[in-house]
Amino acid sequence: MPFLDLPPQMQERVVCSISAAVKYEVAANVVLAVDEKEGGKPGQWVRNSNGTYDVGYMQANTRYLADLARYGIKPEHVAAAGCYSHDLAAWRIRMHIKKDSGDLWTRASNYHSRTPAINAVYRADLIRRAVKWADWLEARFPTHNVLAPDTQQRAARVPVTIVAAVPAAPAAPAAKPQASPRIWPTPSYVPRKLLVSAEP
Repeated sequence: MPFLDLPPQMQERVVCSISAAVKYEVAANVVLAVDEKEGGKPGQWVRNSNGTYDVGYMQANTRYLADLARYGIKPEHVAAAGCYSHDLAAWRIRMHIKKDSGDLWTRASNYHSRTPAINAVYRADLIRRAVKWADWLEARFPTHNVLAPDTQQRAARVPVTIVAAVPAAPAAPAAKPQASPRIWPTPSYVPRKLLVSAEP
């Protein structure tokens, strides 16, 4: 089991984070980093200076939850133990990544705040934590080349696209590959390297 090196109280959080990341196609190290950063507990309600509360594992703000009441989502659901708060958080992070502006880390940090100064502080810490979780995932969930031997030879002649867990510097957007397997813009897990082969 890849989770045995974690304290028992962390195991549920990690399982819920990875499961939610896979379900909502968000990089697992990003969801794990947000979970660790928020650091909430089941049943926890943290009062903010503006009169709102941050609720549960993922510290969802009651102002945000009020907008979801029309869907039957209540703060009590998010405060409960289990994976529901992680699912809601991964869904919300995905929406920020898809719809907001800025780089991946600014968008993911909008989970906490869109205020630039607050977002920048959260973003810096989120990147640090995401790197740690990417290393943890990579050590426990190795990836394997599943291409057929003839496809491997063709792929060797095609440039390799590198997807970094954290960008060293802003890079120009890569051209959309002509590859046949579907390439997800935000994979469930962000590997250090991703081989993308173009059909000849």
